[in-house]
Amino acid sequence: MSISPEQKATVIKEHARDPKDTGSPEVQVAILTTRILNLTDHFKGNHKDNHSRRGLLMMVNKRRSLLAYLKKKDVERYNELIAKLGLRK
Repeated sequence: MSISPEQKATVIKEHARDPKDTGSPEVQVAILTTRILNLTDHFKGNHKDNHSRRGLLMMVNKRRSLLAYLKKKDVERYNELIAKLGLRK
C-alpha cells in the first residue's frame, strides 16, 4: 500500500526541479499520485478495507489542495505536471 524507498527515490528524481529538491509541490503531488494508484489497486481485492479508504480520501484531498496551490502560483508548472502525471483537470 505504501511505496518502497527505491520507488520513491525514482519518483523524486523524475519530478524534482533540482537535484536536492524533495519538497516542491510537483514532487509531493507525484508521490501522492503513486500512493493513490497503489491504494486503488489494493481496493480491487479488498473492497471492505474502510480504514485504508479513509487514508486514500485524505491523500486525494491533500493532492487536490497542493494542485490548487500550484495552479494559483504558476499555471505553466501546473499544466506540465498534470500532463506528465496524466491527471484530469
